Amino acid sequence: MNRDYRRWYSPSLHRDMELLVFGHAGAKVLMIPTRDGRFYEYEDLGIVQALAPKVEAGQLQLYCVDSLAKESFYDTRLHPADRIRRHGAFEAYLLHEVMPLMAALNPHDCVIAQGCSLGAFQAAGLFFRHPERFRKLVAFSGRYDLTIEVEHFSNLFSGYYDEDIYFHTPAHFLPNLEGWRLDLLRQRDIVLTIGAEDPFLENNLHFSQLLSRKGIAHQLHLWEGRAHRAGAWRRMAGIYV
Repeated sequence: MNRDYRRWYSPSLHRDMELLVFGHAGAKVLMIPTRDGRFYEYEDLGIVQALAPKVEAGQLQLYCVDSLAKESFYDTRLHPADRIRRHGAFEAYLLHEVMPLMAALNPHDCVIAQGCSLGAFQAAGLFFRHPERFRKLVAFSGRYDLTIEVEHFSNLFSGYYDEDIYFHTPAHFLPNLEGWRLDLLRQRDIVLTIGAEDPFLENNLHFSQLLSRKGIAHQLHLWEGRAHRAGAWRRMAGIYV
């Protein structure tokens, strides 16, 4: 399997960023790790290996990026307004630096946004805000509203709320979405997974209801037990990506 390491200074983030590319052809998968995950997390967790048959067959090409959540959502030294702005800069890095690299390396017209846990929120945010850039979303164990508290998962904005948070939270802006973005989303492939005992189960059920109300077709797969873990994600990847 082709493994390509890349590093450059990001003008969007004003720091060096690293990523790994696996494969040579096929649909391009932008893979965003968990909140503490680095660009090598998908490799360390065995998810890359789970996808190896499709990668080696030229069906998929994986782009594994850093999370940067420690500098945005989880940097409590920052004011919440600065946390969401830092996340916006991370999104700009993905859109204006990583995705042009993907297009330059591989002309395939299918781009998939994929993430695990917090990475699922980040992948969903990109996908629902920019459906013209993607054909598919595959999100494992996500929380699609970071303003809610679930078990030990706190409100990541400490009770603060503004327009930037609204427009970066799919569960908030989707009910009011109209126009060309909504039209495109109704044509896209959306796969969500959650464990029947996972802390974000209710949030996923609510999010699924929001999508249905907007006429957005999607799949919500409930896994037995607690599926917020690497072993379940490896199995999910082989089925849904």
